[in-house]
Amino acid sequence: MTTSPSWRNPDPRGPYHLLIIGAGPAGLIAARAAVRGGAKVALIERNLLGGSCLNNGCIPSKAIIRTSRLYREMRDAEHFGGRVPGGIAVDFPAVMERVRRIRARLSERGSAERLAAMGIDLHFGEARFAGPDSVTVGGNVLRFKKALVATGARPVRPPIPGLEEAGYLTYENVFDLTECPQRLLVIGGGPVGCELAQAFARLGSRVTLVEEDPMFLGHEERDAAQLLSDALARDGIEIHLDTQTTRVRVEGNDKVADLVNDDTKRTVAVDQILVGVGTAPNVQGLELEAAGVVYDDARGIPVDDFLRTTNRRIFAAGDVCAGNRFPHIESAAGRIVVANALFLGRQRLSAEAIPWCTFTDPEIAHVGMYVTEARQKNIPVKTFTILMHEVDRAITDGEEEGFVKVHVREGTGKILGATVVASHAGDLINEISLAMSAGLDLHALARVNQPYPTQSQAIKMAAGAYVASRRTSFRTWLMTKWLSW
Repeated sequence: MTTSPSWRNPDPRGPYHLLIIGAGPAGLIAARAAVRGGAKVALIERNLLGGSCLNNGCIPSKAIIRTSRLYREMRDAEHFGGRVPGGIAVDFPAVMERVRRIRARLSERGSAERLAAMGIDLHFGEARFAGPDSVTVGGNVLRFKKALVATGARPVRPPIPGLEEAGYLTYENVFDLTECPQRLLVIGGGPVGCELAQAFARLGSRVTLVEEDPMFLGHEERDAAQLLSDALARDGIEIHLDTQTTRVRVEGNDKVADLVNDDTKRTVAVDQILVGVGTAPNVQGLELEAAGVVYDDARGIPVDDFLRTTNRRIFAAGDVCAGNRFPHIESAAGRIVVANALFLGRQRLSAEAIPWCTFTDPEIAHVGMYVTEARQKNIPVKTFTILMHEVDRAITDGEEEGFVKVHVREGTGKILGATVVASHAGDLINEISLAMSAGLDLHALARVNQPYPTQSQAIKMAAGAYVASRRTSFRTWLMTKWLSW
C-alpha cells in the first residue's frame, strides 16, 4: 500500500537501535521483531509497503495461478467423473479484480497506521547514507547504531534490440492487465516465466515460451524440470529451449520477435511480451560508498554468513544481497539480522534449512543439497524415491504426476536434502524442512503417525524405504531366531 496524503514522517528520535531501509518481507519482519524486543526502530520505504512480494510478486501471481488451475479443472471434469460445464468462458477482468482484492486485504496487515501503532517510526522517501552511522530521508538526518538494507531487486531489462520500443511486461506491471492477451511471448524459463506462462495459457492465451538454456529451471534436478516441461506442453504452450530472442519489432498491431536456435531462425507474432529473465539488486541511489559498504551493481551487496556487510554496523538481507536472491530467505534473514545486530546473536544463514518452490502445476519444491552438490563436497549420497502414482491419496485426487526424493548421507539416515514434484509440493516439503531444522533423520520420519489418506504419505513411504534398506541379513536372521524362541 502507499501512504495516505495526510501522512507526515515522524520527527527523528535517533540514534535508532535499528534503522531499516526497505519495507518488504525482510524489512517488515525485522522491524516488528526488533520493536517487540524493546528496540527503537526506524523503517524507510520509498514506494509500497510489503515490497514486490505483496504488490507484484508472490501474492498476485499465486492468486492468478489458483484461478487458472480452476479453469483447467473445469475443462478436465470428465477425468473426475463429472461433466464439463457448457460454454466455459474466462472473465479476465474478474480474475484481475480478485487479485487486487486479495492484495488489498493482505496489505491491511502491514498498513502504515498499524506499524506506527507498534512504535515503529515509518518514513516514506528516498534513503541515502550520509556516513557510516547516518541516513538522510525527506530532509531529515536519521542516526543509527545498527542498520539493515533490504531494498530488494527489480526485473532485469534484457538488451534485445527493439524490445524497449515495442514495449513489454514484467512481473511489476503484468498484473495491471485488463485484457488477457490472445498471443503471449514469455522470455525466460525460470520460476516467474514458467508460472505465468502456464497461468496465462490456462486463462486462454496462446503462449510461446523461450529459454536460452537447454532446460527450464537450471538449478533444479533434470527429471523434475522435464516433468514440468511435459506439463507445460500439455497446456498447449509452444516451447523453444536453447533459443535466443535476437530482435523485436512492431508490425501493425503485432509485436514480432526473431528467435534463433543454432542455425534455425523463426519469427513469432504476439500481442504482448512478458520478460522474466532474472532480477537486479536495488543498490543505486543509496550512497553506500558514504557508509563504507562494498556493493556491485549487478550482484548486489556481499554479506558474510551473519549477514554483515563490510561496515559491521550495517547488515543486508533479501534480494539486494549477492548470492541470496530468493524471496523465501527474507523471513529467515530478517530474524537473523535482529538477533545478530541487537542481541549478540551468532546465527548463520547457512545453518537454516530453507525450502523453495516453483508454483507451477505440478509444483517443484526443494530443500537442502542436491546430489551434485553433495558429490562436489565428497559426501556419499543415497536417494530414496517414491513416485506419486504409488500414493493412494494422489490416485484419488487425480494428481499422480511427480515424485518425492529424499537424499541422505549414505550409511546413515541424516537428511541432506529433498526434491518434491507434486500438485502440492510446496506444502509437502515443509515436513522434510522441519525434520532437517530439528535434526531428525529418516528413522524419525518413519515413526511419525499421519492421517490416512494424505499425499504426505509419500514422505513416510520414502522413510520406510530407508528403514527397510537398513535391515541386514544378520539382523533378519537374528529377528527370526528371536521370534522362534
